[in-house]
Amino acid sequence: MSHKAWMKTVPTENCDVLMTFPDTTDDHTLLWLLNHIRLGIPELIVQVRHHKHTRVYAFFVTATYESLLRGADEIGLRKPVKAEFGGGMRSFSCEEDYIYENIENEFYFFTSQERQNIIRYWLENLRAKQGESLHNIHFLEGQPIIPELAARGVIQQVFPLHEQRILKRLMKSWVQAVCESQPLDEICDYFGVKIAMYFAWLGFYTSAMVYPAVFGSILYTFTDSDQTSQDICCVVFAIFNVIWATFFLEEWKRRGAEFAYKWGTLDTPAESIEEPRPQFRGIKRISPVTSAEEFYYPPWKRLLFQCLVSLPVCLACLSFVFLLMLGCFQLQEFVLSIQELPRIIRFLPKIVLAVIITACDEVYKKIAYWLNDMGAW
Repeated sequence: MSHKAWMKTVPTENCDVLMTFPDTTDDHTLLWLLNHIRLGIPELIVQVRHHKHTRVYAFFVTATYESLLRGADEIGLRKPVKAEFGGGMRSFSCEEDYIYENIENEFYFFTSQERQNIIRYWLENLRAKQGESLHNIHFLEGQPIIPELAARGVIQQVFPLHEQRILKRLMKSWVQAVCESQPLDEICDYFGVKIAMYFAWLGFYTSAMVYPAVFGSILYTFTDSDQTSQDICCVVFAIFNVIWATFFLEEWKRRGAEFAYKWGTLDTPAESIEEPRPQFRGIKRISPVTSAEEFYYPPWKRLLFQCLVSLPVCLACLSFVFLLMLGCFQLQEFVLSIQELPRIIRFLPKIVLAVIITACDEVYKKIAYWLNDMGAW
């Protein structure tokens, strides 16, 4: 079943995150993971559904309001504080939950994106115990289970469900709106701060580009045709661009800081320890930093693979494209030199080049995936 079809299929009354499995998944795998989720994350509510046409199993995951409050406290979710308690944004605390805005209303306190973030945080932090395994997958002690299963293909997808009601509202106020400011707060509430910050920057950049466009058009209109006048205008326009770029960067720093403060990410602490990629493989060893068991791959082996495999493969691909391009140019010149050929035949080398490049893109994409996967070892 396609990704878009799953997003529009909501057979349960409440669902925040959907986890799907390949149609070849056996019952033992489903029960093993379901028991681990229910025992390891008792805050979650998991319903198992089976699509009769595609024979695909899925876990529909949600949580109660009380559990979400505890999760918000656990991850330090920043929420707005009531004006009588000082206002602003503060990391959520269950002990002082009464100071936060809309805490009394469970339907408006959390946005859908915040609910899904809490649930995804729990799912991605489901840890394996010592010596735990599933079929031929052997987990390290403390290793996240669900990211590893997703990397191995046991779990097909883990993604949040869309809310059609909010999407329709955004479609009218954002996508279909003409000459209106972007609803950045609504975008932030639904898609998160990263997406909202990107579109805030994109809108600011688009508006800022009006000034060099207008100035350049005026300069071009009043420029004479002689070389001296054109050189002077180029120098003037270059100076204007330097000044404009300086103002643009400084103004965006101020605007970005305003958005970061408003959306509660201005002083968010960085992650001190990041989990390794689930695709990473290597030999088991005791970490000299954390004294925990981890996968380790010697740097000299990675450097050897890059020099003996990655670099030759990339050079071979580049050489092939270069020779192919030269061959098509030679063929184009040969075809144009024959006057008797029909006009449509003269476009044949360009068509052949376009088709070959399209086919090569698919091949290169697979090669890039393979090199990237091998780089995880």
